[in-house]
Amino acid sequence: MASETERIDRGTGLLRAVSRWEIVALSVNDVIGSGVYLILPVAAAQLLGPASIWAILAAGFAVLLLVLCFAEASSLFDRPGGAIVYTRAAFGNFVGFEVGWMTWIARISSIAGLSVFFARAVGYLWPAARGGVGKWATIVLPLLVLTWINVRGVKSGARTAVVLAWGKVLPLVLFVAVGLFWVDWTRVFPVPSPERGNFMKAALLVLFAYAGFENTPAPAGEFVDPKRDVPFALITQILIVTAIYTTVQLVAIGTVPNLGASPTPLADAAAMMLGPIGGFILTLGAVLSVLGTNNNTVLAGPRYLYALAETGTLPAAFARIHPRYRTPHIAILTQTGVALLLMSTGTAEELAVLSAIARLATYIGTAAAVPVLRRKMPATKRTIRLPGGPLIPVAALAICVLFLSAAEKKNWIAGGIALAIGAGIYAARRRKGSA
Repeated sequence: MASETERIDRGTGLLRAVSRWEIVALSVNDVIGSGVYLILPVAAAQLLGPASIWAILAAGFAVLLLVLCFAEASSLFDRPGGAIVYTRAAFGNFVGFEVGWMTWIARISSIAGLSVFFARAVGYLWPAARGGVGKWATIVLPLLVLTWINVRGVKSGARTAVVLAWGKVLPLVLFVAVGLFWVDWTRVFPVPSPERGNFMKAALLVLFAYAGFENTPAPAGEFVDPKRDVPFALITQILIVTAIYTTVQLVAIGTVPNLGASPTPLADAAAMMLGPIGGFILTLGAVLSVLGTNNNTVLAGPRYLYALAETGTLPAAFARIHPRYRTPHIAILTQTGVALLLMSTGTAEELAVLSAIARLATYIGTAAAVPVLRRKMPATKRTIRLPGGPLIPVAALAICVLFLSAAEKKNWIAGGIALAIGAGIYAARRRKGSA
């Protein structure tokens, strides 16, 4: 206990216990979800054919611009909250609250949706999980276990993330390592020109496949050296994920006949190359992939509640730290309770339409904050400063405009309603604070 006590942050009461490579595992876990196993290869192939390989590679470089903005901003702060902290420092409490509110809504919809999808993935291995009591047990029990792990300490949550990150990455590495010898290169080259009308749909799909990195800095108050380690983890993650996504798509295009029609493309290809055991390994990888992303949401999501409560814009209970485990236990338990309520009432799917706008609030806020923070905090030491002045933040904002142009009307309506509700909560809390 003596060594742990020495690492307790006196300002927050949180335990600084998460190391650099554990942060990398958290970051990879957040980005690589079920999509690469089931959705991305098929949908990208349907829209772009063999050109999807190069589209995925190009999207990795595009998202790198956003990642670099988060890297510079995170090198200035060691407090929990990620984009909330950056936008609050740059633009004030109201903008910071709205960004945090939208980001937490995205986390809630993610955890509810992924829990349902987890049961669907497990159903391939255990048919009882496809309906009835088995389905609900598969949805609820893993979420409760992950909640218990993360309440008991950020270190246990980070170690779980490391195990699950290996569990999702190794099957993909195996798939690529074996699959490269099976590729029919006539399916890859020459690259036909896809239909122009599919470009925007594909851009949105592929760019969002890289989403999730924005949650890496959320628990910064519990990282050993966040100003150095978060930028390192963010950049390392985007390099790893881009390499995995691109090579997986290459092997999938080159080995699966009629890829655009396959419901389980990687498992089908692995079964063809390695027999039933190959299909099982890739299906297990998909299950662990969903579980890993959910673990990250259980860990990172409550830190947004903590950051909002810390300034009084949410009830102070959300910022309460467990006296033994040094985690924001009330925020963690609240998030799980809300997610279970959404799943039981069937509104989780309705919240999913907020995902696009909610993530964009985080991206736009951080990219816009970087030049402002340079002006407001010129003397603050930072471990990374992007070259080219405002060039990279402006380019990152252009990527966000691409996202916005592809959003549907229902996304805009849902986002507007969520922002209005957030503004109402903020105003109510301000009035209460003044009183």
